Amino acid sequence: MSVVNELIKSEPDGALSFGNYELSEKTKKEDFENAGNLYKVKTFKEITKLERDGMFVYESVPGTSVHGFRATGDGVSFTVSGAEDAQLTVGVKEDTEYEIFVDGRSTGRVKSNLGGKLSISVELAGNGDVPVAIKL
Repeated sequence: MSVVNELIKSEPDGALSFGNYELSEKTKKEDFENAGNLYKVKTFKEITKLERDGMFVYESVPGTSVHGFRATGDGVSFTVSGAEDAQLTVGVKEDTEYEIFVDGRSTGRVKSNLGGKLSISVELAGNGDVPVAIKL
């Protein structure tokens, strides 16, 4: 998959795709409507950040591109790509344990913090598109 040149877009199935890690300068797009929510994305080579209705959803350092991002009551799933290995932080339910799957393999169970954030590392360099799933 490629970067998202329009910074954020809705997929035919309702999922979101966002982020462009090839940009040299921070670029943002605000007030993008999807399923009744307003999204804001900031992205470039150093960071990609997504907010929904002013609340944290996703952040990666360095920047990434995300395809098929879907958040449900049971967790979050998406495919991520980037030029370098990345630290991902995802907004989920606070103080809740999740099982993390990276490239189809379980990396174990992790508990989100009291702010509802969960961080994971993903090896992206030379790996192309990496599916990530965070499940209750």
